Amino acid sequence: MENQSEDVPLGQMKIGVTYNLKHVEHTAGNASDEQAEYDSMDTVLAIESAIRRLGYRTVLLEADETLPQKLLQEKPDLVFNIAEGRGGRAREAQVPALLNLFTIPFTGSDETTLCLSLDKALTKRVLATYQIPTPRYRLFSPGEPIRTSGLTFPVIVKPNAEGSSKGIADVCIAKSSAELKSLVEKNFSLYGSAVLAEEFLSGREFTVGLLGNGETLRVFPPMEIVYHRSPIEGYNVYNYTVKQEYQSYVTYQCPAEIPEAMEQELIRLSKKIFFALNCRDFARIDFRADESGKIYFIEINPLPGLAPHYSDYPMLAEFCGVAHEELVGMVLKAGAARAGLCL
Repeated sequence: MENQSEDVPLGQMKIGVTYNLKHVEHTAGNASDEQAEYDSMDTVLAIESAIRRLGYRTVLLEADETLPQKLLQEKPDLVFNIAEGRGGRAREAQVPALLNLFTIPFTGSDETTLCLSLDKALTKRVLATYQIPTPRYRLFSPGEPIRTSGLTFPVIVKPNAEGSSKGIADVCIAKSSAELKSLVEKNFSLYGSAVLAEEFLSGREFTVGLLGNGETLRVFPPMEIVYHRSPIEGYNVYNYTVKQEYQSYVTYQCPAEIPEAMEQELIRLSKKIFFALNCRDFARIDFRADESGKIYFIEINPLPGLAPHYSDYPMLAEFCGVAHEELVGMVLKAGAARAGLCL
């Protein structure tokens, strides 16, 4: 399938939007956060509306088993991808790999970056070669002995290859080997995949948004997650409960009220991580500080949520004067420019 986007006049260009939609049905035995990473139709329509306002035709493409046929039939000139995939450790790579197979340009990072970044432990191993500080951790796989030596408690326990705080329950902090083993086994039973145990940092928490590519990469000022209370007694954790009911637990401060040196370190590390992992167009990176104020990388989301007034990435952009509609347009144009398309 050949793509001739470069020759398509502005008003005739067709932009596809690939996504995975939340559905109400749940199967017995699945965790309550089973579809945490999927989008609502409101988010999909908000993105489509922003693209249409720029003067382009759009087509909505749910990333289900019929996506290959839909792509061949619709022949979009460019795809705005927010699809999370449909299961497995490499699920976020599914749609980008398919788009590359059909030579359809798309926004956001490619399948290799998305596949790597979803695996938290693997990301830490790669970034360690770039001297990026990250808390000590241990990876546990189903069927293997749960050995807890070498970690300093408390530790936070979470699925190794999930996002949107999926699997980070109200009981996710282990203060002993026995508690760690119990939490790891519970995660195995719920998610059936590898579990990450990471030494918990009790300092302040930040997230940094990035937009663009190369020399034009823009780094938004760091946003701090400021806790008023927590569903986990004694520990501030940005977990699934907090994200679902954020107005009850946290406020967001952007720009964060921090010393200039700390802000510059967050920006420096963010750019270094973005380029080290070959991210494209946009990403969001999470950090925590220890008690002394030293910054540590926690994880990266090169496919951050774009729910208006809810997801962290559009929220921090809005604090910086970039409305949701404008943000969508900027991501779209960043991806198009990188692909050599004139929007």
